[in-house]
Amino acid sequence: MKKIFPIIVVLIALSLAGIIIVQVLWFQNLLKVQEDNILHKVDEAALRVGQDLGNHIMQSPLVHLHKKRPLEILPDNLPFGGIQQPTISQRYTEREINQMLKSALDKNDLKNLSFEFAITSNGDDLIPEMKSKNFLRVYFDTSHNKVRIIPVSPESGSDLEGLVSNENILIAIPDFKAQVWESLLWMIVGALAFTIIIITAFYLTVRTLLNQRKLSMIKSDFINNMTHEFKTPLATISLAVDALKNEKVQNDRQKTDYFNGIIKEENIRMNKHVETILQAALMDRQELKLNLLPMHAHPIIQQVVDNFKLRLHEKNGKLETMLNAKSDLVKIDEVHFTNAISNLIDNAVKYSNDNLCIKVFSHCTNRHFIFRIEDNGIGMSKETVKRIFEKFYRAHTGNLHNVKGFGLGMSYVKTVIDAHKGKIRVDSTLGKGSTFTIELPIVHDND
Repeated sequence: MKKIFPIIVVLIALSLAGIIIVQVLWFQNLLKVQEDNILHKVDEAALRVGQDLGNHIMQSPLVHLHKKRPLEILPDNLPFGGIQQPTISQRYTEREINQMLKSALDKNDLKNLSFEFAITSNGDDLIPEMKSKNFLRVYFDTSHNKVRIIPVSPESGSDLEGLVSNENILIAIPDFKAQVWESLLWMIVGALAFTIIIITAFYLTVRTLLNQRKLSMIKSDFINNMTHEFKTPLATISLAVDALKNEKVQNDRQKTDYFNGIIKEENIRMNKHVETILQAALMDRQELKLNLLPMHAHPIIQQVVDNFKLRLHEKNGKLETMLNAKSDLVKIDEVHFTNAISNLIDNAVKYSNDNLCIKVFSHCTNRHFIFRIEDNGIGMSKETVKRIFEKFYRAHTGNLHNVKGFGLGMSYVKTVIDAHKGKIRVDSTLGKGSTFTIELPIVHDND
């Protein structure tokens, strides 16, 4: 697992990088193709409109330009000068041209394309004879906008083909790049969503592999600890049994009782280990059953504290209690609650330095009974604080090689407090000690 895990991560990372690079290149190509496609469709639409306008203009009656009467429609056979075909602006309004262009663009699947237009005479594009409201602003901003110029001429193949028009249609497309991106919005969103899904899958895969690796290491440590914890009492029992077979021991009542006592103590010790493992199995299946009854917490806490006083005396330590909570009536399972407090104090004793001092405080709010267990022991690192309630997790104890266990105690405490609908948190500084704070809902008289 140690060797193959980095290979798996590298292969997945390379695959993911390859997919992202291919998608980036695909985006670039797609944008170019879409730009050319939109411009081609705009040219087609404008050309169609130009041909329609060219046909209509060339078929229109000639007009006579008079100083006092600027526009007068005359018969086609009048033999004098000052006669010309009518311009687009003379036959159509701005609104009509705009509608013709929009209709042509709609037919080319460009319904949402924004555009400005103008009608100009040949050779004089800067002074349009007709223009939309924002045409000039869009026309001169060539860095962001696109301009297409289409001549107004009769349709190819018609009787009017070959006649030259003096006018052009100018179509200006504002924010051309932005409109191209907008036209590809759903495709881009889909591609990004697909990429995010792949990245998420990659993250979950790596996290799962890391968790499996961590779990494998934790289980290996658990098996090693369990083997050691059972091997020691079994060896002690074996030695005691061998001693009892000795005739001298059999004839000495005091020695017989001594070795029988050792066997009984080691048997009790193994039973406690078995019970701990069974409790862990029950917690795994979420079958921890509590017999919750309204009880005062202070007497239970005090009883646990009293049970540790002799052990603390042997280590030249002290245990102080300041149970100042005015209300300590809570719904608890006496057995599991006692075990949880006992585990917390036991940990404080095991992970201690010289001059051990444990303090137990309590106070309350309107809704919660709160008590803290403080110690001045070896403390915990930030990593240990984060993982202290994980099953099978055991903190690195440095030179404290005499600390034994399966790494189930804190997990059990967390499960019990959660089952009581309470909260537990830990604050710790490496080398200075730890504080465990527990909150439990108070039972009021009217509950």
